[in-house]
Amino acid sequence: MNGKVRRGFWKHMLPLPGSLLKLGAEKGRKKIKEELAFMTEEHRKVHHFVVREMPYFGKPMDPDNVAGEVNLPLERVVAILQELEERMMFLFRNDEGAVVWAYPVTAEETPHQLTFSTGEEIYAA
Repeated sequence: MNGKVRRGFWKHMLPLPGSLLKLGAEKGRKKIKEELAFMTEEHRKVHHFVVREMPYFGKPMDPDNVAGEVNLPLERVVAILQELEERMMFLFRNDEGAVVWAYPVTAEETPHQLTFSTGEEIYAA
């Protein structure tokens, strides 16, 4: 690194040394890895399905639909959705338990609308 990254301190902009940037990046990677350590293959399967299919579905996704599509028992899917939501990881459910928000997409209206090349439309979370 050649000092192009700068950090503001009071009235001054100071270059950050490359070694400090590398240390910060490594610390960030370690933190993310620790935060995601709880996720099993089932967690990833549920999350990836919801994110991938929500644009086609176009509305909140009920746990029943998810369970049937990922071939997991409904009770397990509900537990996974609850854990992902409680850890504020990737999704949010409505009062009925349906997934309305699965980063980076949401079935709820936001100022950020997405249109896919295949024609599906959904909002960005």
